[in-house]
Amino acid sequence: MRLLEVVEALPASAGRRTTYLRALVALFGLVLALTTMRFALLPPGPTARIPVDFDAFRLAGDLVLNGRVDLAYRFADFGALLRAQFGGRQFLPWTYPPPFDLLVAPLALVPVWLAYPAAMAGTLVAYLAALRRLAPESAVPALILFAPSVLMTIRCGQNGLLTGALIAWTCAGLLAGRAETSRAETGRATPGGAAVAEAAFAQAWAGVPLGLMVIKPHLAAAFAVYVVLGGRWGVAAVAVGTAAAVSAVATLVLGPGVWVAFAGGVQEAKVFLSEGWYPLYRMVSPYAALHTMGAGPSAAMAVQIAVAVAALAAVGWAVRRLPIRPALGITAVAALLVSPYAYDYDLTIVAVGIALLLPDLIRLGRPPERAVVYLMCLVAGVFGLAQSSLVALGLGPVPDPPFGDMPVSGGGIALVVLLGLVCRIVGRGAVTAAARPRPA
Repeated sequence: MRLLEVVEALPASAGRRTTYLRALVALFGLVLALTTMRFALLPPGPTARIPVDFDAFRLAGDLVLNGRVDLAYRFADFGALLRAQFGGRQFLPWTYPPPFDLLVAPLALVPVWLAYPAAMAGTLVAYLAALRRLAPESAVPALILFAPSVLMTIRCGQNGLLTGALIAWTCAGLLAGRAETSRAETGRATPGGAAVAEAAFAQAWAGVPLGLMVIKPHLAAAFAVYVVLGGRWGVAAVAVGTAAAVSAVATLVLGPGVWVAFAGGVQEAKVFLSEGWYPLYRMVSPYAALHTMGAGPSAAMAVQIAVAVAALAAVGWAVRRLPIRPALGITAVAALLVSPYAYDYDLTIVAVGIALLLPDLIRLGRPPERAVVYLMCLVAGVFGLAQSSLVALGLGPVPDPPFGDMPVSGGGIALVVLLGLVCRIVGRGAVTAAARPRPA
């Protein structure tokens, strides 16, 4: 119960929140500094170090600058380029949509020891700012629960902090829009058409960060369902317009052929996923969990589809039965259960959901339930990190796809339990609200 006490004492104490936040920022900064030193002291070389995701970002950015981004989407070519730099057998396929190609291109303009800290520090600051803006009292407890995921993101130089920030800003915009609408309806806002315009602008603004999630659209599917079922047509229009605009820019800069190359890369990724080439033990999907436990790819995908349908159904239920804050929280937790392709560094989005849900979890949940919720948050983030550490130390099964052993993935199971339990807890509030007599 010590975890329960720490997490739930923070929302009521600004001083404690500040202390813990400073400790977390110091920890994140230390890992960032150590990783920067590793990049600086161990440049690419046949025996220097094992490449991480950020190395793939820079290589893809270099291909963009040289007009050969199509090579990134052919693993035979991309893998050969990685082997030329780092030696060994490297598996870092490139399946990002073309708008993300433009985002990584500047990373190749400067040395890696400068590009890495600039990218990671910038996205870390953006994520922390967005999370604190969204849930000032619950941001620090959520960061504590998902600190392993943030550390993994920093360590491998991934984009989880960027996508987490975009989702947090999407939720903040939706909340602001609803607040403006409520003030306009009750007469507490600027009178006349100005109030309506302010409400419409506040809601539509949420579509900009949501549209920018075109860089990882599979993680935004749950929010697309939320926007449609909630009738947020202004948000939907702005999101579609934003996604179309950045896609058009990518097409103009990279040429229309980049989409053909991207489609080919996606087809390759489907084969790699079914054959277990990806490090499934670091994924947080039910597909990865079942596949590493011995289920065939077809059976694991069937379960994944069923879970995805259930997760989106939970979003629909939340839209219709819950207030906007817990409904958005449910949507963020469900977001990572839609696609089989979700990693531990994507859990920054689930942290956004927990930050939104925490007040209702404390108010409506029983102590054992809340303890399990917090434990599942930690398990989802720690499981892949622990398995990666065992692999690195030679203490676990050595991944040897497609026919070798693969360490077990447990993050997806934890997320399923987490979503079911938070729906059960906050659902009590929905039942209470429905049973409460309405004023005449």
